[in-house]
Amino acid sequence: MPDLERTILNPSTVTQPLGAYSHSVTVSPGKLVYIAGQVAVDQNGDPVGTGDVKAQTRQVFENLSAILTAAGASFTNVVEFTTYLVGRASVQPFVDARTEIFPTIFPGKDYPPNTLLIISGLVREEFLVEIKAVAALP
Repeated sequence: MPDLERTILNPSTVTQPLGAYSHSVTVSPGKLVYIAGQVAVDQNGDPVGTGDVKAQTRQVFENLSAILTAAGASFTNVVEFTTYLVGRASVQPFVDARTEIFPTIFPGKDYPPNTLLIISGLVREEFLVEIKAVAALP
């Protein structure tokens, strides 16, 4: 099976990304894995980090990692994130957590595109962070 070709695109004709993400990525060839939005629950379904955006962000990335591994992938296969944060006050703690996590999961700083949305709530009141992802497998 051919290797996955993943190319990050941040054209000079637009401003550089405002954070740890890229404007776009191309992939070929590949099979796509769509990962449903993950919230801060452990393997037993118990909430993690109630009231703590950083702890919830860490748990969400742990959940994403487990799903990627089960699909035969890793974060290097991720081609898109969509992030939902409850309230504007969640943004900075999320960015702080992501700043701690990303050097480990993206050591080359080839960050996938990310759309970040500030919303009024998630499926359960205690959830403050939800992230969905798309990954491309070779």
